[in-house]
Amino acid sequence: MTNVTVIGLGIMGAPMAANLIKAGYSVTGVNKEWEKVEHLIELGGQGAHTIADGVRDADVIVTMLPDTPDVELVSADIVEHARKGSLWIDASSIRPDAAARLAGRAAEAGLRAVDAPVSGGEQGAIDATLSIMVGGNEADVEAARPILEAVGSTVVHVGPSGSGQTVKAANQLIVAGTIQLVAEAIVFLEAHGVDTDAAVKVLSAGLAGNRILERKAEGMLGRSFKPGFRIDLHHKDMGIVTAAAREAGVALPVGAILAQLMASARLQGHGQLDHTALLLLVEQLSGRGERQTP
Repeated sequence: MTNVTVIGLGIMGAPMAANLIKAGYSVTGVNKEWEKVEHLIELGGQGAHTIADGVRDADVIVTMLPDTPDVELVSADIVEHARKGSLWIDASSIRPDAAARLAGRAAEAGLRAVDAPVSGGEQGAIDATLSIMVGGNEADVEAARPILEAVGSTVVHVGPSGSGQTVKAANQLIVAGTIQLVAEAIVFLEAHGVDTDAAVKVLSAGLAGNRILERKAEGMLGRSFKPGFRIDLHHKDMGIVTAAAREAGVALPVGAILAQLMASARLQGHGQLDHTALLLLVEQLSGRGERQTP
């Protein structure tokens, strides 16, 4: 499988496509903004103006799109125009029930489909160190593994179609909670006049250590919220989490609060900022003013 088409060249899709080129695959990019396709061409890839043209000769199709409706929209063209037997890897973060339904629709059309959402943010995509949780038929997952290992360092088959999205929802729940706690800790430390750089260093080395402290604390301390993963997208993911929990009859009391905090940040106009901008809400609730770099 050498011909790979990547649909969606955003913050995550573009570096993933670039890493597939580095791994020796023939990569075709499809994106609404042609400038991003041109950048992929500069890296040695190819471009297609339509999904139909992009998937027609593809052995593997990778979608990396913002939300469930976006994936549902492009799925129609994939099912209609992709060759029978080709493999569709959806790396987007969407509803688990939708992932299972779309995989069934693909199978009816003679395609193989797996849901393979990723975690690791923009830097993980750039470094090809993403953690990838994969749902689908075991044989299809193994067929997808070489592609996934070109963009990630941890690739785990977690169950049938839709399971990858369920695990991703759990991931987003944990990430949101960790960001909120790190934000509260930073504002707390600053209020007491502590050397926050030193505090982050020692906290990172202890039981409180986590990836948010390691990767995001510097930007949070400097009030720099350049998006690696936007509030808008995490707001969408928290909606997926709470809906899936309700469907399964699971209570997520902290998750419900996190969903409201993410929604509040979005309503405050921070939707295009990095999800670490939850810190701005902590400052607001604490009456400590606003200092930010968009």
